[in-house]
Amino acid sequence: MIEGITVELKVREKTGKDGFNRATYDDSWAQVENVLVGEPSSEDVTNTLNLTGKHLAYTLAIPKGDAHVWSDTEVKFFGKTFKTIGEPVQGIEDMIPLSWNKKVKVEIYEQ
Repeated sequence: MIEGITVELKVREKTGKDGFNRATYDDSWAQVENVLVGEPSSEDVTNTLNLTGKHLAYTLAIPKGDAHVWSDTEVKFFGKTFKTIGEPVQGIEDMIPLSWNKKVKVEIYEQ
């Protein structure tokens, strides 16, 4: 049976507004279980670099039912911190036979 790992995801919660009427946030870390970590193809690495200028490190498969925001955030696993690239790609839960229905790309952020 295929099983993923537990990763830590940075979660931003809006706490109010500052003196310039801009939103203020508090950051915390949430654990997300059963995330698959995959090696991207060389074509994906090249395309991401050409389109965004970012170096794709891994592709993550997110489990069905996860409601976290995976756009423009940080993820920790394997003792390193990564930053998501772009928007997650999502499929229809009922049409996908396995336990994962979203994919998100990440680049290395901190070692």
